[in-house]
Amino acid sequence: MLIASQLALWGLALIGVWALAWWMYDNLKSLAQIGVALLAPYFAPAEHKTLTERFGKWAVITGSTDGIGKQYAFQLASRGLNVVLVSRSTDKLVAVAAEIESKYSVKTKWIAVDFSSGREIYDHLRRELESVPVGILVNNVGANVDYPDDLDHIPEDKLWQLININVGAVTMLTRTVLPGMKKRGQGAIVNISSGSELQPLPYMTVYAATKAYIHNFTLAMQQELEPFGITCQLVSPMFVTTKMNNFSTTIMEGGLFIPNAEMYAKFATFTLGKTKQTTGYWSHGIQYGVMKLVPEWIRTMIGGMMNKQFRKEYYDQQQKPAQAS
Repeated sequence: MLIASQLALWGLALIGVWALAWWMYDNLKSLAQIGVALLAPYFAPAEHKTLTERFGKWAVITGSTDGIGKQYAFQLASRGLNVVLVSRSTDKLVAVAAEIESKYSVKTKWIAVDFSSGREIYDHLRRELESVPVGILVNNVGANVDYPDDLDHIPEDKLWQLININVGAVTMLTRTVLPGMKKRGQGAIVNISSGSELQPLPYMTVYAATKAYIHNFTLAMQQELEPFGITCQLVSPMFVTTKMNNFSTTIMEGGLFIPNAEMYAKFATFTLGKTKQTTGYWSHGIQYGVMKLVPEWIRTMIGGMMNKQFRKEYYDQQQKPAQAS
């Protein structure tokens, strides 16, 4: 009986060690990969390459006139890449392109498209990108609900917008640039997902589901593209103070765990070419790792409670102008 009890304890201990080892591997592998990449130039200086040498001279960034996408464009331009800005507003595109060219010695090109229009825009995009040797594609464009709410309360047009932008754009633009990247034997595709990919999110149901799609799509593409020398990076930020989160006063206040877009993009672009999967920001990595220790059903429940609070914050914001008048 004593031997059986000891064996059972040893078995439980081994299971615990195994679970801890896999958790540490899953959450620390990105940090280890970055560390190796940083040390590599000291041990093999001949193999150290800039982003332009490794991937190419042109970067395409979608959703590039605001938030994370705009800051990605500036960060890549600062590293010597010419940039193609893709977004909806012509006025904003012209302004951002002019600002980049005034700060950095790079070329810019802009393409005005509305990704919510769906399939009809991609022939135009293919024509515009046909003459551009795309080295880096940043699939950043994304949409969210105006505020967390029940699925049947969200307008049907908004739901189609989420699907066309969050799912359609990442899929079709990746497909568009792949033939050229495969022919050149180099390139990088950066897909911006979200910490929402970790679990279902009540009241932001469709948004979280589209981010789970991006997560799975990217990890699958990593396997497909590795034989061609093409990098496919998954970037999964937690909360960032961008206009997408305007519904919450708590998020927009920012803080240690909620950076602004400029600070976030500096860290995120630093990881490009060093790791295939990252949250893009040091404090987001801590949050992501801790969250994965919690069972999915608990994360889902907590996410639903947080979204109810965010919805209350949105309603409070709407009431203030009415009370002021």
